[in-house]
Amino acid sequence: MKIAISSKYTDGPFGGGNLFIKNLENFLLSKNNQVRYDLNDFDIDIILIINPLKTSQTSTFNIYEAAYYKNYVNNRVKLIHRVNECDERKNTKYVNNSIKNSNRFMDHTVFVSSWIQELFLNIGFEREYCSVIMSGSDENIFKNNYKRGKNSIPKLVTHHWSSHENKGFNVYKKIDSLLNLEKWSSQFEFTYIGNMNTNFKFKNIKILPPLTETKLAKELSNHDGYITGSLNEPSGNHHIEASQCGLPVLYIDSGGIPEYCNGFGIKFNTENFEIKLEEFLNNLTKLKTNMEKYPFNATVMCNEYLELFENLLSNNLKSQVNNYSKNKYYLLFKIYTFRLQKLTSIFINKFMYHLKKTL
Repeated sequence: MKIAISSKYTDGPFGGGNLFIKNLENFLLSKNNQVRYDLNDFDIDIILIINPLKTSQTSTFNIYEAAYYKNYVNNRVKLIHRVNECDERKNTKYVNNSIKNSNRFMDHTVFVSSWIQELFLNIGFEREYCSVIMSGSDENIFKNNYKRGKNSIPKLVTHHWSSHENKGFNVYKKIDSLLNLEKWSSQFEFTYIGNMNTNFKFKNIKILPPLTETKLAKELSNHDGYITGSLNEPSGNHHIEASQCGLPVLYIDSGGIPEYCNGFGIKFNTENFEIKLEEFLNNLTKLKTNMEKYPFNATVMCNEYLELFENLLSNNLKSQVNNYSKNKYYLLFKIYTFRLQKLTSIFINKFMYHLKKTL
């Protein structure tokens, strides 16, 4: 099978979408499939669109180029859209509509949680052509067998690549305030790993920069429990990585996160956070005993994608009746608009880089 993926993996401590590409590529290659990041071949079987909105340097082609390929090059190819974004996640007003418009070209749509699937079903997506595949991290790196030292008081942690306020910074600010009080400072320590939001300043929280996977896994494993306050997260990799490392999670009741954490931690909301934090601390030892049963990882996820690809190609799954635009010039216009945006973005980034060097 030959699979073309619309974004390329970038080495370094980047977000969950980047790691998804890495894990899927490695898995597909291990099963003797071919993985491409362009549409130059005439015999591609599957095109996987990671994010139809992106015009970044990691994007190798967009939805309009994929639609053109299916319309005019190879009409047997199956187009699959992985949806891991929505307006609710970062308070935007264009993402859901853009995804809906892009989806008219798709044979099938994969959502990363039931929460985000229901969100898009409510705006016109058809359940028959959708499925949910839960995310997972590399279990060879994020694993529950690191040797832990014994901490004098529980060490709690969180980590995020994005510094957007919705990643939970209001919750982490609350924790920072609690650690001003002796009642709480004697009960736990808290570490934040990742990019900081400049609107927040912490006095009592230890801050570490973003870490690569191996270093991150070891750092997480030096802790006893995990907290996430990330709002409207379709899935998120942060709590998955922590859970795979054996850390119970104190998690906010928002987005798709409860689907990943239910049974492996304690749920909270903004009104009962302190009560649930105390409950979490009092039950850490008991909660840890269940973490070996955590069901999500990269291999489970990738197997489900491979099964989906095979079912679509063998017509075991019904493809969406595509409303392809037969206007060749419309698709060409969209393709060249995308490429112009991408070139402009590259030019601006290079200009800013050289400008900073001269200052």
